[in-house]
Amino acid sequence: MRAENRIDYVEIPVTDLKKTREFFSAMFGWSFKEWGDDYMSFNDGRLDGGFRRAEEPAPSTGVLAVFYSEDLERDVERVQKFGATICEEIFSFPGGRRFHFTDPVGTEYAIWSANPEQE
Repeated sequence: MRAENRIDYVEIPVTDLKKTREFFSAMFGWSFKEWGDDYMSFNDGRLDGGFRRAEEPAPSTGVLAVFYSEDLERDVERVQKFGATICEEIFSFPGGRRFHFTDPVGTEYAIWSANPEQE
């Protein structure tokens, strides 16, 4: 049974489904299912979502998907290795640290890690 009043599915507009699949498959090992030429769904092991073809990447002023990491420095190197660009270097905030990156098709995401003393 699905829990009422919680986010159940996330859909992200992207300009290139193939590059998006390659990046998230390499970076996080997600599984994908294609639904024609303009849509593919993903599962990250916990959450289902989808990528839909769009003419432009989602604006950086829009909703930001944030991933969790045990090792930010490792993941800065990994996102760059897989073709992403760091758009905001690692910075501290109350509760942890994070960085922002744009994937190979220009959509912005962030990765964060908690402060060890708060875990």
